[in-house]
Amino acid sequence: MKRLVILDLVMEYGNIRDIIHPVVLCDESNSVLIDCGCVGSLPEIEKALQMNGIGPEAITDIILTHQDHDHIGAAAAFKGKYPGVGIMASSIETPYISGDQKSLRLEQAEQLQKTLPPEQQAFGEAFCDFLRTVEPVPIDRQLHEDDLLPFCGGCRVIATPGHTPGHISLYLPELDTIISGDAMALENGKPVIANPQFTLNMEEAAASMERLFSYPAKRIICYHGGVLNL
Repeated sequence: MKRLVILDLVMEYGNIRDIIHPVVLCDESNSVLIDCGCVGSLPEIEKALQMNGIGPEAITDIILTHQDHDHIGAAAAFKGKYPGVGIMASSIETPYISGDQKSLRLEQAEQLQKTLPPEQQAFGEAFCDFLRTVEPVPIDRQLHEDDLLPFCGGCRVIATPGHTPGHISLYLPELDTIISGDAMALENGKPVIANPQFTLNMEEAAASMERLFSYPAKRIICYHGGVLNL
């Protein structure tokens, strides 16, 4: 039996509150978690999985769409508690997630910190410190454009750079579904570029969002915003 489960996790940082939507792909052989929240969110992920009838120990793989803290923050903790899980990410994002290279988001935040007005300095430095708490996690399989993964009848990797250089999304033809990660977000039900103020290449991000609409899917699941029915 093939099924797709959308999790709803509350993410809070300071006075910022958001609901994020990791996805689980379940079939006869695999339970695959797509993205896994912030640092410290493992208990909430475990609870959300259990509420949907999925034991956390049953997760066979985690696919990380990109290096941002709210997508990879709990990956190291998950791997530490459930060491049998395999971690996947794009070949471009791998060195940042594994800790071989400094996070581009942390570099961006540190550069921005130099330009912040005095009243925002404390918040900016606290955010940089928060990004530094993200634990690196080794990547067991590096993914590339058009890789076909054997989940839920076939899960194709789509290169969707822009938000970060190696961002990926996933297309599941048998489920008529695209999982966008941060290649697209929804605001008031409308598709938008996710966090444009932090997007590293806006031109690539716009092209990647357009690319998602070229697939014959009936819905796009956005990490920020939920489901867009097409």
